[in-house]
Amino acid sequence: MSSPSPGFQVSSPVHGFGRRKSQFTYRQLSQMASYSTSSPLRVIAHIDLDAFYAQCEMVRLGVDEERPLAVQQWQALIAVNYPAREFGIGRHCTVTEAKKLCPDLIAQHVATWKEGEEKWAYHDDAASHIGTHKVSLDPYRLQSRKILALIKQCLPVDMQKVEKASIDEVFIDLSAHVHSILLQRFPELTDPPPYDDPTEKLPVPPITALDWRVDVLVDLDDADAEVDDPDWNDVALLIGSEIVRDIRAEIRRVLHYTCSAGIASNKMLSKLGSGYKKPNQQTVIRNRAVQRFLSNIKFTKIRNLGGKLGDQVKSSFNTESVEEMLHVPVEQLKLKLGNDTGLWLYDTLRGIDLSEVTSRTQIKSMLSAKSFQPSINSMEQAVKWLRIFAADIFSRLIEEGVLEHKRRPKTIHLHHRSAAQTRSRSSGIPQGKVVEEAILFDLAKTMMTQIVSEGRAWPCANLSLSVGGFEDGVTGNLGIGTFLIKGDEARASKVTSRDSPLNLSSHEPQEKRRRLENPGIQRFFPKKEPSTGEDREDRVDVIDLDHTHQDMERRVSDSRSRQVPITDYMCSRCNAGLESAEALQSHNDWHMAKDLQDEERGKSTFASSKPTVTHGQKNATPTPRKKSSGSGGGGKKLEQGQSRLKFG
Repeated sequence: MSSPSPGFQVSSPVHGFGRRKSQFTYRQLSQMASYSTSSPLRVIAHIDLDAFYAQCEMVRLGVDEERPLAVQQWQALIAVNYPAREFGIGRHCTVTEAKKLCPDLIAQHVATWKEGEEKWAYHDDAASHIGTHKVSLDPYRLQSRKILALIKQCLPVDMQKVEKASIDEVFIDLSAHVHSILLQRFPELTDPPPYDDPTEKLPVPPITALDWRVDVLVDLDDADAEVDDPDWNDVALLIGSEIVRDIRAEIRRVLHYTCSAGIASNKMLSKLGSGYKKPNQQTVIRNRAVQRFLSNIKFTKIRNLGGKLGDQVKSSFNTESVEEMLHVPVEQLKLKLGNDTGLWLYDTLRGIDLSEVTSRTQIKSMLSAKSFQPSINSMEQAVKWLRIFAADIFSRLIEEGVLEHKRRPKTIHLHHRSAAQTRSRSSGIPQGKVVEEAILFDLAKTMMTQIVSEGRAWPCANLSLSVGGFEDGVTGNLGIGTFLIKGDEARASKVTSRDSPLNLSSHEPQEKRRRLENPGIQRFFPKKEPSTGEDREDRVDVIDLDHTHQDMERRVSDSRSRQVPITDYMCSRCNAGLESAEALQSHNDWHMAKDLQDEERGKSTFASSKPTVTHGQKNATPTPRKKSSGSGGGGKKLEQGQSRLKFG
């Protein structure tokens, strides 16, 4: 038997192996190694940086941790550290109000891109120049990447199942890591199950008490159960808490940031746990403590229940208490919310969540935007901002691996809003060359020129540049543009591609694919988007007020003038209406590929179907043929490249 960890106390012989059985099986233990979401021994951690933007500025400026500091964007606050919160300062305060509450408050403005400059910087006068500056979150993205890299360094190379949930939070599936430690500390678990039956129960852990050290431990549903010996799920969570404690200590030591954490059996509970006691603490929610933990919170604090769905549930049942909702039968939930949503809510209220920790969530688009106050009135001004947008997007593309050919966008889109209307232009990004900042800038200028040439482009209240249609590095297909380039560009494209047959199935119009994927009656009904909003009072998250102002202004403007946006999302060949510029680009690509295939097919068919005329046939008198009386159209004239099949 292995020697116990310092966090364990060895059991007495009365409670040793052979006396009792665990509630868990050998199969459930082995499922940990494969990250099975159905394993009751799962260990999931959620690590959340404390007041992240504020901490970034404190570390950068060398500010003492006890000093009140807030991060400023124009006249609003987007992050407030914990010493400042003790004065009653929150993100709802303006800078002026905050300084009245705390005269010693350090209000640090975020970095900005300045009109005409090609790099973001910290400007002392940024707050008073909203018209010529644009917010940059790059300093925080850089620190976020460092934190994520450090977290992975703390984990075994083959057990780094980490999901970046946002700029300042990550989920970690520690199940496989904990499983390996369990086998090291308790070699008895490596023995084959009795009768080689994986459904046999495990022996109980050879320990009577667990040392949770400084962790916040949620009370059990049954307070008297604390005297019971722990089972393997408790042991697994304890090992997980040890791993997370070490990770948090390393982040503190190397990068000087504090973070809070939650450790539980699934993502939902671990996220709630990380926000339970802040800052710089970690909370463990044991399986036997779930109901007591959830009964003390509002369900609107639960992931995916903070938005419209949460409001719907609250209005349908006149409560937002988890404890009260537990008395609602599942059939009533299904009746009010639909079968799938009702069943999901029923499980969620009981702490059941089988969602997987995904190592990488692929982004679909990137946006850089600016609302102008006052509006801009010339192409020269617009070009300065387009240069900033291109630089902003390109810096994020580097993070996505565009220079290493890991991922790249296919399309670029420009949106222009004046007092009268909103106009859009889109363009494909050349696929035969490496994406560069200059390419994005040139494409943006071209699209802007097209909009200006139509007239009534000034004054411009808002501009935004975005890229989309991301695809992973292509290794099998060559785009048609590759065949039309020469020299270095062609050689560069051959490095990342190989000739392969054209696959038309992947270039079918989006609407056609949607119909094929949804052949039933459901395709006739509008698809409801799931609500993913969260409402957390102490959250210090990614906020860009440029975009917030933009959305708010658009809503106000739309409600007043009922503008109808003018877009180019209609196919000029078949008049098909597309939902987005990306859809239009894909649709046009399909037309081109289809034309090429039809042309090649027509040539080959025409060549193979030319009749071989013999000397006798040449001089023979044609025999009259009766017209077909059926509906097969046998008398119709053949198109070029077609041949008539002969039967009999």
